[in-house]
Amino acid sequence: MSDYIENNEIDNKKDSDSKDDGYEDICYICRRSESTAGKMVHLPNNICVCADCMQRTFDTMNNGNVDYESIMKHMPYMPNISMINLSDLNNMNQNVKPNSQKIKKKKPKEKAKPVLDIKSIPAPHKIKASLDEYVVGQEQAKKVISVAVYNHYKRVATDTMDEIEIEKSNMLMIGPTGSGKTFLVKTLARLLDVPLAITDATSLTEAGYIGDDIESVVSKLLAAADNDVERAERGIIFIDEIDKIAKKKNTNQRDVSGESVQQGMLKLLEGSEVEVPVGANSKNAMVPLTTVNTKNILFICGGAFPELEGIIKERLNKSASIGFKADLKDKYDNDPNLLSQVTVEDIRKFGMIPEFLGRLPIVFTLDALTKDMLVKVLSEPKNAILKQYQKLLELDEVKLNFDEDALEAIAEKALEKKTGARALRAIIEEFMLDIMYEIPKDDDIGAVTITRAYIEHIGAPRIEMRSTEKLKANQAVVQKAES
Repeated sequence: MSDYIENNEIDNKKDSDSKDDGYEDICYICRRSESTAGKMVHLPNNICVCADCMQRTFDTMNNGNVDYESIMKHMPYMPNISMINLSDLNNMNQNVKPNSQKIKKKKPKEKAKPVLDIKSIPAPHKIKASLDEYVVGQEQAKKVISVAVYNHYKRVATDTMDEIEIEKSNMLMIGPTGSGKTFLVKTLARLLDVPLAITDATSLTEAGYIGDDIESVVSKLLAAADNDVERAERGIIFIDEIDKIAKKKNTNQRDVSGESVQQGMLKLLEGSEVEVPVGANSKNAMVPLTTVNTKNILFICGGAFPELEGIIKERLNKSASIGFKADLKDKYDNDPNLLSQVTVEDIRKFGMIPEFLGRLPIVFTLDALTKDMLVKVLSEPKNAILKQYQKLLELDEVKLNFDEDALEAIAEKALEKKTGARALRAIIEEFMLDIMYEIPKDDDIGAVTITRAYIEHIGAPRIEMRSTEKLKANQAVVQKAES
């Protein structure tokens, strides 16, 4: 047995010397890494077993009598394993991926470099200027998130400043559906080049129940950072639909997906060491676990909070409801930006517990999109929807134009749907279907102009043939030469 292990160790040493990919093997049985358990014995199907587990396995098989107490006494790091059978290992996991049983090597502490340089962090006005290129409107929200992110990464870069520890600036983002909450965070993470995990709070449940555990949000961030713990520990986690875990009202059952989830997230938001599986969302899977410290992870929570406007109206109408100077009860019914007057007490009445809100010190709102903002969303951003379709038709050598009246008609239809910017693509897909279908039929089509009449289904788009375009170009050249 010892000769077998020694020969394997020699082969392993040759393999490791020839190729070092930055990962270390994990023992399939005791889940210890190569740096802890020593060199591994490589079995078929990309399975690795440490020398200790292999030796104890052969000892157990040679003795014939299995002493469970002795096994567990000598192997405290092997919970819930009663006996190891090599034939089982050979039959299990026929399709094990090479890197699924590996974890990234930790860098030596003496050679570690600072993960962030404070001089390389963009200033708040530069962050906002970059966001302006992609996000229309929401000036206050962009200003708040730029300052919060700048302060957060200064905190990560400096760690401590004269023994004064700076607390985390987790954020709570409130805004109607389609106002750009998720798009704002995606754009921010792309600009800062940091790992981003976007998860949904609706799938989270209390530990022990069917659904995702609280730690699964950190596991998604680790996967986004390519299992690099150091990089993940300075990433951003965006938890969408956070209003869905509010306390349930008038219920006699255990609230496993509401208040219990909020309580489970308290330590996560504040900063704690969490054991998360590498390459899976469930701790029950046969995958190695690693520890991630959430102290420097920025949490951004977002939600539409649909019933919050009613709570705000109730509070505002209580101030003066009787007398000559009383406000009308319907004064705030048509206020599109009523959410901007929200307070922490309003959110608490909605169903969020005070301890949870205390760990989200920055609360800001996004404005509902107006008609003018929707028109700008269509054409101004770098990746605007209209620019995407113009690029598609450019590949067919066709120029796509939109009248100003047509853009206003699209915005008016989007406002009727009350789903924010999400309605724009649905409307454009509808009237662009026939155009995208008919244009490839005729190679003489040179330009298409979308009109308001076409959007309202009372007319057709203006189509210009290539011969007409050439005639106009020749006339322009002649006029220029004569002048």
